[in-house]
Amino acid sequence: MKKTGIIASILLCFVINAFAQTQGTLTFSYNQPQPTNPAPNAGIKNVYAVWIENAAGTFIKTKARYVSASTDDHLPSWGAKAGCSSATAVAATGNNCNVTDGLTGATRTNTTAPTAFGSKTITWDGKNVVGTTNGTTVADGNYVVWIESSWRDSGSNNHGAIASFTFTKGPTTVHLTPTSPSTFFDSVVIDWVPSGLSVEEVKNTEPVVVIYPVPSTGIFNIDFKNEIESIEVYNLLGQSVYSEKLDTANVLTTKQIDLSNLNNGAYIISLTNVNGTSNYEVILNK
Repeated sequence: MKKTGIIASILLCFVINAFAQTQGTLTFSYNQPQPTNPAPNAGIKNVYAVWIENAAGTFIKTKARYVSASTDDHLPSWGAKAGCSSATAVAATGNNCNVTDGLTGATRTNTTAPTAFGSKTITWDGKNVVGTTNGTTVADGNYVVWIESSWRDSGSNNHGAIASFTFTKGPTTVHLTPTSPSTFFDSVVIDWVPSGLSVEEVKNTEPVVVIYPVPSTGIFNIDFKNEIESIEVYNLLGQSVYSEKLDTANVLTTKQIDLSNLNNGAYIISLTNVNGTSNYEVILNK
């Protein structure tokens, strides 16, 4: 009977977490250096978009889009995600592009603000889009900030790059300085601050991590943002399918767990430290 009570409590916790909609603000900043190839010159122009997706790859909201009619084929990934359409192909200035609540403008140069190259910052209020208006606060969980950017020099040579960064939206503050997977972006900083909290509080809270990829074929990477003492994985029946105690004397920043022996489906990764427990839903799809 005691074991049944524990499972029931775990399931209740999962249900509560699944419907949590923490209000707060994401601040995302990065630097885009002026490229060295082509050689720096006054003719280089920058086209870029920044948007939010959930962990399943579903579009949530555009936060920035700077493009002109002559460069509207330079943002194909954003155009497809944002629902753009035109008579010939997906175009970043086509009909139905979802730019609700996004900063928009023409192709950037070094004489327009924000400038073509240098530091860029966007904020997100944790809400989705409903129709043509700012929507409601989305459920807590893993979300991804995407950047798609390209530049065109005076000789009409085009160059582009795309990168993504995962963070966890929830009741705890998150501060990340990830290494960019692209040489065309650097100085990336991600801060998720729930309403009423500060960035500094993250060190003294329950576990804060980023888990990726989601979904995964078996190997999940866990990036620790504060101390973690144990990892437990549960199926949706509340049964423990993986358990590991961590040596807190051996400071870890990243750990891999292998769940490839389990059946496809949703699982809860539960992490514990002296301040409490945090639960993250992941998908196994082999």
